[in-house]
Amino acid sequence: MLHLASKSPRRRELLARLGLDFGVLDIEVVEERAPGESPDAYVARVAREKAGAGLLRVVAVPGAVVLGSDTEVVLGDEVFGKPADAADAGAMLRRLSGRTHRVLTAVSLVSAGREASVLVESEVSFAGLSDADIAEYVASGEPMGRAGAYAIQGGAERFIRRLAGSYSGVMGLPLHETAGLLRGFGIQASTPRPGGKA
Repeated sequence: MLHLASKSPRRRELLARLGLDFGVLDIEVVEERAPGESPDAYVARVAREKAGAGLLRVVAVPGAVVLGSDTEVVLGDEVFGKPADAADAGAMLRRLSGRTHRVLTAVSLVSAGREASVLVESEVSFAGLSDADIAEYVASGEPMGRAGAYAIQGGAERFIRRLAGSYSGVMGLPLHETAGLLRGFGIQASTPRPGGKA
């Protein structure tokens, strides 16, 4: 049985696109970058910790497989997590305006006897944003709870001048790479039936 160790509705939606049945585990882990830890290592570690915490919850379930994932926006060496408030969201968007940043998404898959992971990097280039653009977007509420204060699949899509990499990865779960990890655990993705259960 596959379990998703995530509270993110976006990850649930993305994983459902692979046509899989899965349970959802509400996992809390501390998301704090250690001194000297690179952005890449940080994202990979958080994904592993989410998967590991999830596995502890279902370790008694025969054949349990747990997927953990983490996504962060990185500008230079700075990791942009979720904004603390509207002012923080505006400050992040001003920093990203007119610049290219990295989006790192790590996926970790664990079972009682196996572990596999992948780190996917995408590059996102923002157009220049006016103060009015930023104020309107922040007022929509969409930046809250999103790494880097934006949702590529939402209102911020109009800000994206260029994307190199995984669109679903920027959303929060790179489906191509995730399907490959799942195959290694004997879990085969399929196409969901329209209107049917994923």
